[in-house]
Amino acid sequence: MGNRVYIFDTTLRDGEQSPGVSLNVTEKVQIARQLAKMGIDVMEAGFPVTSPGDFAAVQAVAREVKGASVAALARANFNDIDRAWEAVKEAEQPRIHTFIATSDIHLKYKLRKTREQVLEAAVAAVKHACKYTSDVEFSAEDASRSDLEYLCKVFTAVIEAGAKVINVPDTVGYATPEEFKNFIANIVKGVPNIDKAIISVHCHDDLGMAVANSLAAVSAGARQVEGTINGIGERAGNAALEEVIMSLHTRKDYYNVSTNIVTEEIYRTSRLVSSLTGMLVQSNKAIVGKNAFAHESGIHQDGMLKERTTYEIMNPAMVGIAKSNLVLGKHSGRHAFKERLSELGYGLSEDELEKAFARFKRLADKKKEITDHDLEAIVEEEIRELPNTYELSYLHISSGTTVVPTATIGLKVGGETKEEASCGDGPVDAIYKAIDKIIGLHLVLEEYLINAVTGGKDALGDVTVKLRKADNGKTYIGRGVSTDILEASAKAYVNAANKVVFEKNKA
Repeated sequence: MGNRVYIFDTTLRDGEQSPGVSLNVTEKVQIARQLAKMGIDVMEAGFPVTSPGDFAAVQAVAREVKGASVAALARANFNDIDRAWEAVKEAEQPRIHTFIATSDIHLKYKLRKTREQVLEAAVAAVKHACKYTSDVEFSAEDASRSDLEYLCKVFTAVIEAGAKVINVPDTVGYATPEEFKNFIANIVKGVPNIDKAIISVHCHDDLGMAVANSLAAVSAGARQVEGTINGIGERAGNAALEEVIMSLHTRKDYYNVSTNIVTEEIYRTSRLVSSLTGMLVQSNKAIVGKNAFAHESGIHQDGMLKERTTYEIMNPAMVGIAKSNLVLGKHSGRHAFKERLSELGYGLSEDELEKAFARFKRLADKKKEITDHDLEAIVEEEIRELPNTYELSYLHISSGTTVVPTATIGLKVGGETKEEASCGDGPVDAIYKAIDKIIGLHLVLEEYLINAVTGGKDALGDVTVKLRKADNGKTYIGRGVSTDILEASAKAYVNAANKVVFEKNKA
C-alpha cells in the first residue's frame, strides 16, 4: 500500500464548474504553473470534448507545464477519449481520466443502461485509453451510492483492462466519514487485483464533510486524494486540498503518510486562484483564511507571546504566510522591495519587477506603510499576461446628496486617450456607463464586490466585478486595486473589458 499519498488537483476542471467562474487559457496556464510549483502530483486541466476553448486550455497546460502529470477528463466513450488524448499527448506525463456512473439511480434515470452494459462500456473505455497511454484513471461516478458488490466487480474488470488508478467519488457529498472509511476498506477487501492500482477518492462538500471523508479514506487505504484549491467547485464545492494536505502533514503521527507538496506555496496558490476566479476566501477559512493565524483574545495573545504552540498547531510560515509583517515605505529601495517579494514567493523578471516597483512607489506616496498584503495586491494586479487594449488614464467624479452623480473617464487606447462622460444612479454606475460609451461593448454588471486588502483608513480597496455579455451570456471576471475605491472600481471594469476584447480578437 505504501505511505505516499498522491495529490490530484481538479481546480482547472471541477473548480471551474463553480457557478460564475470562467477562466481563459492564459489564466489556466498561470494557475497550472503555480500548482506545479506547489508540487501537485496530477492536475486535471479540463474536459476537452466539451468545447474548443476547453480543449485549447488543456492542450496549452499540457504543452507548457512540467513536473506534474496532466490529466484530461473523458466519458466512457471512444470519441471523448480520442479528444482527451489529442489534448494531453504533448504533456510530459499525460493521463486520461475516463468515467461512467455506477449507482442504480444514475443507471435508471440518466444512462438508462443495465449494470452489464455499464460494465462493458467501462472496460472498453479503459482498453481504448490504454492504446494511447499506460497512465489511465477510471472513475465510478456516484460510487458512494453504488451497490458495493457490483462496484467491486467493475473495479476488478477495469484494473484487469489496464487502469492504474480507480477513483471512488462521493459525487453528491452523501457519505459520512465512518461510513466512507468502511466503504473504502471493503473495496480493498472485495477487489482481488487491487494491489495493481491506486485507490483515489473525490469528495464533494454538500454536507460539509468532503475533507473529513477524504481523510477517512486515507486511513482505510486510499493513496490519492482529489480536490481543489480553496475547496471551490460545483454546488458546495470539493474537498479543499490545502486542508487535506496540512491535516496529513500536521497529524503525521496519526495518519502515518506523506505527500510531496511544497507547503510553503499553499497560500500563494490560494491567493492566485481566488484572484483569477473572483471567488473570495472567507475570513475564517482553515489554513488560508485571513483569520487562520490571527489572535484577538487576551488569553490567546498572552499564551502566544509566551510560547507560539500554546494556540497554534501550525507555523504560518509552513503554508507561505509571513511570520512578520515587514513594513516598507516610500524611502525603501528596489533591493529591499525585491527581497520582500522573493520571501513572499514571487519570482519576477526584470521587466515585471520594474512595473511592480513603479506601482509600489506610487502607492507609497499615498500610504504611510506598505504591508505584505499590499505587495501581493500590487503584483497580482500589475503582473498579468493578458494584453491591455484599454488602460485607465484618469477619472473625475462629481457626486453628492443634492447633485446627479457624473463621471468623466479617460481611457488610453492604442496610444491615444479617449474621453467620455455620463450620469448614473451613483458614482460607480456613472463610471461604468462612461466606460461603456468608450469601449462600445454590450456588458451587463452581474456582481460587484468590495474587499479591504489591508486595515486602516488608507487601506487598499480590492474590487471584483463579474460582467456578462448581452449577446451570448458569457461572463468575465475583472479585478482592480487602489486606495481610491472609485479608481479600483473603474480598473476592475476595464480589466474585465480587456478580457472580452482579448477573447474577441483571438476568435
